[in-house]
Amino acid sequence: MLPASPDSIACDLFCAVIDNFGDVGVCWRLARQLSSEYGWQVRLLVDDLHTFARLCPTLDVALDRQRVEGIVVEHWREPAHAGDAVTVADIVIEAFACELPPAYVAAMARRARQPVWINLEYLSAEDWVAECHLKPSPHARHALTKIFFFPGLGPGTGGVLKERSLDDARRAFEASPSERDAWWRQATGGPAPETEATVVSLFSYENPAIDGLLEQWRDGASPIVLLAPEGRISGALARFFGQRAFHAGAHAERGNLRAHALGFRPQPEFDPLLWASDVNFVRGEDSFVRAQWARRPFVWHIYPQADAAHRPKLDAALGHYAAGLAPDAQAALGRFWHAWNGSGTPDWADFWGHRAALEARAETWADELASIGDLAGNLAEFTKMQLK
Repeated sequence: MLPASPDSIACDLFCAVIDNFGDVGVCWRLARQLSSEYGWQVRLLVDDLHTFARLCPTLDVALDRQRVEGIVVEHWREPAHAGDAVTVADIVIEAFACELPPAYVAAMARRARQPVWINLEYLSAEDWVAECHLKPSPHARHALTKIFFFPGLGPGTGGVLKERSLDDARRAFEASPSERDAWWRQATGGPAPETEATVVSLFSYENPAIDGLLEQWRDGASPIVLLAPEGRISGALARFFGQRAFHAGAHAERGNLRAHALGFRPQPEFDPLLWASDVNFVRGEDSFVRAQWARRPFVWHIYPQADAAHRPKLDAALGHYAAGLAPDAQAALGRFWHAWNGSGTPDWADFWGHRAALEARAETWADELASIGDLAGNLAEFTKMQLK
């Protein structure tokens, strides 16, 4: 792993926001880490500042160019727009196949020293990722070569994002009763729940399985405290509790289930929610990765695709994560993940009956994942070698 360097490496990172917060969420984390840990001068070009601002409230959506946390942020106004001045950086990252502006590609070809051109792909745990990682792709018209960089969960991939300070921050939160109490009071307006309660965080897409799961929590033998960030699942929670809405600050209780609606928080404030919970329901890519570093059992709601194209990706992730579990716990985890993703009915007692095994696996899995290096570090190491 490379140490932080004073070398002035310039990086342009292009991001098109396709849906939800995942694309810009990953790009924003990557930009901040490359800047703060490796000393890169990063310019982030984003086509949707309003979505971006939900994750970064200090962003001014009215400005075409601004500096936020050391990152130059430009509004990428249209596919052909290449910034107010077409200046090509040392490292050019095309996030998630968003396609660079033609004028920018032409300027890359004219540059005396060609930039390192990276196509940052979506995260996948499938086996083919290691085979395609770092594969070159020559441009059809220009003397340029694009390198495919694949995040992944296994050796031979680019890994996933993780800041150097993340583990220390988690350990400090876990070790400090006052910090945890302050978090609970800020998030819910009250103290942490009783020790016998199971704390569940719920960050999900719309999901027809939610009603049955809420009923199981309501009728269960032990208390469940549900922490639900306001979002696409809020309507279902409002209906279940007989409320008109379930916006931030709302509280509700039925049977053994108590629920709190949390406000949408800036990106760095998402991690303490995971640390404060016993089990985390997460969605998409960014929160999926953060849940793994939280060292807590988690349930993944993968982004659904047409013709069930997401199913092999879900099974591939299960293959990595569940590999260290005993057969009965592994089967229960698989049943619950599949049910939460549309194949069957979630059985909470079947799943959470393996709590001890799931908690132990969450710890060992985080260590395994860390052994392949983090995405920003692996990317910095590879690109610096290309610049030599």
